[in-house]
Amino acid sequence: MSYDNGDQIRIVQETVAGKEITFAHIIGSPAPVIFQKLGLNPQIDYGSSAIGIMNMTPPESAVIASDIAIKSGNVYLGFADRFTGTLIITGELADVKSALTEVVDYFRDGMGYVVCNITQK
Repeated sequence: MSYDNGDQIRIVQETVAGKEITFAHIIGSPAPVIFQKLGLNPQIDYGSSAIGIMNMTPPESAVIASDIAIKSGNVYLGFADRFTGTLIITGELADVKSALTEVVDYFRDGMGYVVCNITQK
C-alpha cells in the first residue's frame, strides 16, 4: 500500500493482560539440533526425550508454572521468562506430558485461568 502524500502508517500493538495459558505443546522425540539451537541440556537421550513449550499471561505466571512443572516430576527447566510468559521444559515424554498437565490443571482449577488444550506432535 503506498501513499502519494507521504502519509505514514502507524501500527499499535498491545497486549491485553488476561489470565490465560495461550499455548501448550509437546514435541516428542525432537531432533538433536532443536536442543542445541535452544541451548537446552545436551546430555539428554534424544530418542526418548520431549520438549514442552508454554506461553501464558500475565507473563509472571511463568515463574509459578516453572515451579509446578519441576515439582511434578523428573523434568529439566530449560527456560522460564517472566517478561514474555514463556516456559520450556525437557525430559522423558511421559514426564513432560505430566508436568504440562499439572500446570494447565492448576492454572484452570486453582487460579481461574482460561487454558488451551495441550497439543502434541
